Amino acid sequence: MADRGKEPGQATPAATPSAAPPAVPPAAPTGQAGPAAEPQVPPARPLDAIDRDILRILRTDGRASIRSVAERVHVSRANAYARINRLVEDGVIRGFGARVDHERAGQGASAYITLKIVQNSWRTVREQLQALPGATHIALVSGDFDVLLLVHTPDNRALRELVLTRIQSIPEVLSTRTLLVFEETDLGPRPDRPAELA
Repeated sequence: MADRGKEPGQATPAATPSAAPPAVPPAAPTGQAGPAAEPQVPPARPLDAIDRDILRILRTDGRASIRSVAERVHVSRANAYARINRLVEDGVIRGFGARVDHERAGQGASAYITLKIVQNSWRTVREQLQALPGATHIALVSGDFDVLLLVHTPDNRALRELVLTRIQSIPEVLSTRTLLVFEETDLGPRPDRPAELA
């Protein structure tokens, strides 16, 4: 059982360090009973230079019109529309959104939280982490811990509640460590980096 008395920024030791080895990505299905397989996504078709230019434009300005994109990559509007649709269908473009200044949006506390989890529980844990308020990025990683989670909360009190009450109550979570973010810079695509996606 995780130590719920720890404050964010301190490690919470696992109850039985040797009881469960570090989590590893789930193996491919072998016909044995287990967690439901994730839906299969068809492989993406190869991207050409125009596709990469379109991606760079949309990453910089997700609100760019089809006409604007077409003019900037020197293709017809119909061609640009078809290419963007294909990129969406292939899963290359996963959505369109805004880059947010979290502090100005009322989320003044940010933190990276590392988690050690029970082996082969990644899908279960990911599902529960995705439901957390303020969770913006989740990754299964190698190394001294298994999961890296980025969260944004209104203040440190809300962050403490999120870690000690919500995350540490997930049965498959063995321990957590909270790394407070003092300052962050969004390294989105910029005009001075034309080689991006090349």
